[in-house]
Amino acid sequence: MNRHDLTLVLGGTGKTGSRLVQLLTGRDLPVRIGSRSGGVPFDWEDRATWGPALDGVRSVYISYYPDLAVPGAPETVGAFAELAVAKGARRLVLLSGRGEEEAVATEKAVAATGADLTVLRAAWFAQNFSESYLLDPVLGGEVALPARDVREPFVDAGDLAEAAAAVLTEDGHVGRTYELTGPRLLTFAEAVAAIAAAAGREVRYVPVPLAGFTAGLAAEGVPQGVTDLLTYLFTSVLDGRNEYVDDGVRQILGRPARDFADYARDTAATGVWNPKDAS
Repeated sequence: MNRHDLTLVLGGTGKTGSRLVQLLTGRDLPVRIGSRSGGVPFDWEDRATWGPALDGVRSVYISYYPDLAVPGAPETVGAFAELAVAKGARRLVLLSGRGEEEAVATEKAVAATGADLTVLRAAWFAQNFSESYLLDPVLGGEVALPARDVREPFVDAGDLAEAAAAVLTEDGHVGRTYELTGPRLLTFAEAVAAIAAAAGREVRYVPVPLAGFTAGLAAEGVPQGVTDLLTYLFTSVLDGRNEYVDDGVRQILGRPARDFADYARDTAATGVWNPKDAS
Protein backbone atom coordinates (compact mmCIF):
# COMPACT_ATOMS: atom_id res chain seq x y z
CA MET A 1 0.00 0.00 0.00
CA ASN A 2 1.32 3.43 -0.97
CA ARG A 3 1.41 5.72 2.08
CA HIS A 4 -0.54 8.33 0.12
CA ASP A 5 -3.38 5.98 -0.88
CA LEU A 6 -6.72 6.95 0.62
CA THR A 7 -8.67 4.26 2.53
CA LEU A 8 -12.44 4.46 2.94
CA VAL A 9 -13.64 2.90 6.19
CA LEU A 10 -17.35 2.12 6.05
CA GLY A 11 -18.98 2.06 9.44
CA GLY A 12 -16.09 4.20 10.59
CA THR A 13 -17.90 5.23 13.77
CA GLY A 14 -18.82 1.65 14.73
CA LYS A 15 -17.16 -1.02 16.87
CA THR A 16 -14.52 -2.14 14.40
CA GLY A 17 -14.47 0.83 12.05
CA SER A 18 -13.69 3.42 14.72
CA ARG A 19 -10.79 1.32 16.01
CA LEU A 20 -9.49 0.80 12.49
CA VAL A 21 -9.61 4.54 11.80
CA GLN A 22 -7.54 5.18 14.94
CA LEU A 23 -4.96 2.60 13.91
CA LEU A 24 -4.57 3.93 10.37
CA THR A 25 -4.47 7.60 11.36
CA GLY A 26 -1.96 6.66 14.07
CA ARG A 27 0.32 5.55 11.24
CA ASP A 28 -0.27 8.86 9.41
CA LEU A 29 -2.21 7.07 6.66
CA PRO A 30 -5.00 9.02 4.92
CA VAL A 31 -8.45 7.79 5.94
CA ARG A 32 -12.00 8.72 5.00
CA ILE A 33 -14.85 7.73 7.31
CA GLY A 34 -18.03 6.69 5.54
CA SER A 35 -21.01 6.73 7.88
CA ARG A 36 -24.52 8.03 8.38
CA SER A 37 -23.43 9.67 11.63
CA GLY A 38 -19.97 11.05 10.92
CA GLY A 39 -17.33 11.68 8.29
CA VAL A 40 -18.44 11.64 4.65
CA PRO A 41 -22.18 10.88 4.31
CA PHE A 42 -22.62 7.21 3.40
CA ASP A 43 -25.83 5.21 3.52
CA TRP A 44 -26.23 1.68 2.20
CA GLU A 45 -29.85 2.49 1.37
CA ASP A 46 -28.96 5.63 -0.62
CA ARG A 47 -26.75 4.72 -3.57
CA ALA A 48 -26.31 8.38 -4.43
CA THR A 49 -23.93 8.58 -1.45
CA TRP A 50 -21.67 5.80 -2.70
CA GLY A 51 -19.86 7.60 -5.53
CA PRO A 52 -18.80 10.72 -3.60
CA ALA A 53 -17.54 8.56 -0.73
CA LEU A 54 -15.38 6.59 -3.18
CA ASP A 55 -13.80 9.57 -4.96
CA GLY A 56 -10.02 9.19 -4.86
CA VAL A 57 -10.16 6.03 -2.76
CA ARG A 58 -7.73 3.15 -3.36
CA SER A 59 -8.79 0.71 -0.62
CA VAL A 60 -12.00 0.06 1.30
CA TYR A 61 -12.95 -1.62 4.55
CA ILE A 62 -16.49 -2.90 3.93
CA SER A 63 -18.71 -3.25 6.97
CA TYR A 64 -22.35 -3.74 6.01
CA TYR A 65 -25.22 -2.51 8.16
CA PRO A 66 -27.20 -4.06 9.70
CA ASP A 67 -25.74 -7.49 8.85
CA LEU A 68 -24.81 -9.60 5.84
CA ALA A 69 -27.58 -12.00 6.88
CA VAL A 70 -30.36 -9.61 5.86
CA PRO A 71 -32.12 -10.17 2.51
CA GLY A 72 -30.49 -8.37 -0.40
CA ALA A 73 -27.07 -7.99 1.21
CA PRO A 74 -25.15 -9.88 -1.52
CA GLU A 75 -26.71 -7.77 -4.27
CA THR A 76 -26.18 -4.47 -2.44
CA VAL A 77 -22.61 -5.09 -1.33
CA GLY A 78 -21.76 -6.61 -4.70
CA ALA A 79 -23.04 -3.50 -6.49
CA PHE A 80 -21.00 -1.28 -4.17
CA ALA A 81 -17.87 -3.34 -4.79
CA GLU A 82 -18.38 -3.06 -8.56
CA LEU A 83 -18.60 0.71 -8.26
CA ALA A 84 -15.55 0.82 -6.00
CA VAL A 85 -13.43 -1.08 -8.52
CA ALA A 86 -14.76 1.03 -11.39
CA LYS A 87 -13.71 4.18 -9.55
CA GLY A 88 -10.18 2.89 -8.92
CA ALA A 89 -10.31 1.11 -5.55
CA ARG A 90 -8.35 -2.13 -5.87
CA ARG A 91 -7.93 -3.49 -2.35
CA LEU A 92 -11.12 -4.44 -0.53
CA VAL A 93 -11.43 -5.95 2.94
CA LEU A 94 -14.84 -7.42 3.74
CA LEU A 95 -16.07 -7.92 7.30
CA SER A 96 -18.04 -11.15 7.12
CA GLY A 97 -19.68 -13.60 9.51
CA ARG A 98 -18.93 -17.20 10.40
CA GLY A 99 -21.38 -19.89 9.42
CA GLU A 100 -23.75 -17.62 7.50
CA GLU A 101 -24.76 -18.73 4.01
CA GLU A 102 -25.82 -15.18 3.15
CA ALA A 103 -22.40 -13.89 4.16
CA VAL A 104 -20.70 -16.41 1.88
CA ALA A 105 -22.93 -15.27 -0.97
CA THR A 106 -21.79 -11.69 -0.33
CA GLU A 107 -18.15 -12.78 -0.28
CA LYS A 108 -18.63 -14.38 -3.70
CA ALA A 109 -20.35 -11.27 -5.08
CA VAL A 110 -17.45 -9.06 -4.01
CA ALA A 111 -14.86 -11.53 -5.29
CA ALA A 112 -16.58 -11.54 -8.68
CA THR A 113 -15.57 -7.90 -9.19
CA GLY A 114 -11.93 -8.96 -9.55
CA ALA A 115 -10.82 -6.76 -6.66
CA ASP A 116 -7.84 -7.61 -4.47
CA LEU A 117 -10.07 -9.03 -1.75
CA THR A 118 -9.43 -10.23 1.78
CA VAL A 119 -12.31 -11.65 3.83
CA LEU A 120 -12.41 -11.43 7.63
CA ARG A 121 -15.04 -13.79 9.05
CA ALA A 122 -15.67 -12.73 12.61
CA ALA A 123 -17.14 -14.49 15.61
CA TRP A 124 -19.56 -12.60 17.90
CA PHE A 125 -17.95 -9.42 19.20
CA ALA A 126 -17.19 -9.30 22.91
CA GLN A 127 -18.03 -5.59 22.65
CA ASN A 128 -21.69 -6.42 21.99
CA PHE A 129 -21.91 -6.52 25.80
CA SER A 130 -20.53 -2.98 26.20
CA GLU A 131 -21.08 -1.04 22.97
CA SER A 132 -24.21 -2.56 21.50
CA TYR A 133 -27.61 -4.08 22.18
CA LEU A 134 -26.50 -6.13 25.21
CA LEU A 135 -25.24 -3.13 27.22
CA ASP A 136 -28.64 -2.12 28.60
CA PRO A 137 -29.43 -5.66 29.84
CA VAL A 138 -26.03 -5.81 31.56
CA LEU A 139 -26.73 -2.47 33.23
CA GLY A 140 -30.15 -3.76 34.26
CA GLY A 141 -28.57 -6.80 35.90
CA GLU A 142 -30.23 -9.41 33.71
CA VAL A 143 -29.29 -10.66 30.25
CA ALA A 144 -32.15 -12.76 28.88
CA LEU A 145 -31.40 -14.51 25.58
CA PRO A 146 -32.56 -17.60 23.67
CA ALA A 147 -28.95 -18.76 23.28
CA ARG A 148 -29.22 -22.22 24.87
CA ASP A 149 -25.91 -23.81 25.92
CA VAL A 150 -24.10 -23.33 22.62
CA ARG A 151 -20.57 -22.04 23.09
CA GLU A 152 -19.16 -19.11 21.13
CA PRO A 153 -15.51 -18.00 20.69
CA PHE A 154 -16.19 -14.29 21.28
CA VAL A 155 -13.67 -12.12 19.44
CA ASP A 156 -12.40 -8.75 20.61
CA ALA A 157 -13.21 -5.89 18.24
CA GLY A 158 -9.70 -4.55 18.84
CA ASP A 159 -8.20 -7.75 17.44
CA LEU A 160 -10.38 -7.49 14.37
CA ALA A 161 -9.44 -3.85 13.80
CA GLU A 162 -5.73 -4.69 14.09
CA ALA A 163 -6.20 -7.54 11.64
CA ALA A 164 -8.04 -5.25 9.21
CA ALA A 165 -5.27 -2.67 9.43
CA ALA A 166 -2.68 -5.34 8.70
CA VAL A 167 -4.41 -6.85 5.67
CA LEU A 168 -5.11 -3.37 4.26
CA THR A 169 -1.50 -2.24 4.51
CA GLU A 170 0.63 -5.37 4.16
CA ASP A 171 1.31 -7.77 1.31
CA GLY A 172 0.40 -11.44 1.31
CA HIS A 173 -3.29 -11.29 2.24
CA VAL A 174 -5.01 -10.85 -1.13
CA GLY A 175 -7.32 -13.77 -1.92
CA ARG A 176 -7.25 -15.02 1.67
CA THR A 177 -10.18 -15.73 3.99
CA TYR A 178 -9.47 -15.61 7.72
CA GLU A 179 -11.72 -16.71 10.58
CA LEU A 180 -11.20 -14.45 13.57
CA THR A 181 -12.19 -15.83 16.97
CA GLY A 182 -11.19 -15.57 20.58
CA PRO A 183 -8.91 -18.24 22.09
CA ARG A 184 -11.64 -20.25 23.86
CA LEU A 185 -15.31 -21.15 23.78
CA LEU A 186 -17.82 -19.74 26.26
CA THR A 187 -21.55 -20.04 26.67
CA PHE A 188 -23.45 -16.77 26.99
CA ALA A 189 -24.00 -17.67 30.64
CA GLU A 190 -20.23 -17.98 31.17
CA ALA A 191 -19.62 -14.69 29.36
CA VAL A 192 -22.15 -12.89 31.55
CA ALA A 193 -20.62 -14.47 34.67
CA ALA A 194 -17.20 -13.16 33.61
CA ILE A 195 -18.66 -9.67 33.18
CA ALA A 196 -20.33 -9.81 36.59
CA ALA A 197 -17.08 -10.88 38.25
CA ALA A 198 -15.09 -8.15 36.53
CA ALA A 199 -17.68 -5.47 37.27
CA GLY A 200 -18.09 -6.58 40.88
CA ARG A 201 -21.87 -6.60 40.74
CA GLU A 202 -24.68 -9.03 40.11
CA VAL A 203 -25.53 -9.65 36.49
CA ARG A 204 -27.62 -12.73 35.80
CA TYR A 205 -27.96 -14.69 32.61
CA VAL A 206 -31.50 -15.96 32.02
CA PRO A 207 -32.22 -18.41 29.20
CA VAL A 208 -35.59 -17.62 27.63
CA PRO A 209 -37.64 -19.30 24.89
CA LEU A 210 -37.52 -17.64 21.51
CA ALA A 211 -41.18 -16.60 21.67
CA GLY A 212 -40.61 -14.77 24.94
CA PHE A 213 -37.50 -13.09 23.57
CA THR A 214 -39.24 -11.78 20.45
CA ALA A 215 -42.26 -10.67 22.47
CA GLY A 216 -39.93 -8.65 24.69
CA LEU A 217 -38.35 -7.00 21.66
CA ALA A 218 -41.78 -6.09 20.30
CA ALA A 219 -42.76 -4.58 23.64
CA GLU A 220 -39.64 -2.41 23.51
CA GLY A 221 -40.56 -1.18 20.04
CA VAL A 222 -37.68 -2.91 18.25
CA PRO A 223 -38.27 -2.82 14.48
CA GLN A 224 -39.45 -6.09 12.95
CA GLY A 225 -36.43 -6.28 10.68
CA VAL A 226 -34.06 -6.20 13.66
CA THR A 227 -36.17 -8.78 15.46
CA ASP A 228 -36.03 -11.05 12.41
CA LEU A 229 -32.24 -10.67 12.24
CA LEU A 230 -31.74 -11.49 15.92
CA THR A 231 -34.09 -14.45 15.59
CA TYR A 232 -32.01 -15.78 12.71
CA LEU A 233 -28.75 -15.30 14.58
CA PHE A 234 -29.94 -16.98 17.78
CA THR A 235 -31.73 -19.88 16.09
CA SER A 236 -29.70 -20.64 12.97
CA VAL A 237 -26.18 -19.33 13.49
CA LEU A 238 -26.04 -20.32 17.17
CA ASP A 239 -26.81 -23.96 16.49
CA GLY A 240 -23.33 -25.29 17.17
CA ARG A 241 -21.91 -24.79 13.68
CA ASN A 242 -19.41 -22.21 14.97
CA GLU A 243 -18.51 -24.06 18.16
CA TYR A 244 -14.77 -24.09 17.49
CA VAL A 245 -11.87 -21.67 17.69
CA ASP A 246 -9.69 -20.65 14.77
CA ASP A 247 -6.30 -19.00 14.52
CA GLY A 248 -6.98 -16.17 12.09
CA VAL A 249 -5.76 -13.57 14.58
CA ARG A 250 -2.45 -15.37 15.03
CA GLN A 251 -2.08 -15.92 11.27
CA ILE A 252 -2.39 -12.19 10.60
CA LEU A 253 -0.88 -10.60 13.71
CA GLY A 254 1.55 -13.27 14.88
CA ARG A 255 0.13 -13.29 18.42
CA PRO A 256 -2.72 -15.01 20.26
CA ALA A 257 -6.22 -13.59 20.19
CA ARG A 258 -7.30 -11.59 23.23
CA ASP A 259 -9.19 -13.55 25.87
CA PHE A 260 -12.71 -12.63 26.95
CA ALA A 261 -11.56 -12.29 30.56
CA ASP A 262 -9.10 -9.58 29.52
CA TYR A 263 -11.87 -7.77 27.67
CA ALA A 264 -14.16 -7.99 30.71
CA ARG A 265 -11.47 -6.71 33.08
CA ASP A 266 -10.44 -3.76 30.94
CA THR A 267 -14.01 -2.82 30.06
CA ALA A 268 -15.14 -2.97 33.68
CA ALA A 269 -12.33 -0.55 34.56
CA THR A 270 -13.91 2.09 32.29
CA GLY A 271 -17.09 2.09 34.40
CA VAL A 272 -19.37 1.46 31.43
CA TRP A 273 -21.09 -1.38 33.32
CA ASN A 274 -21.80 0.71 36.42
CA PRO A 275 -25.48 1.68 36.62
CA LYS A 276 -25.85 5.47 36.54
CA ASP A 277 -28.03 5.51 39.65
CA ALA A 278 -25.52 3.50 41.70
CA SER A 279 -24.39 5.27 44.86
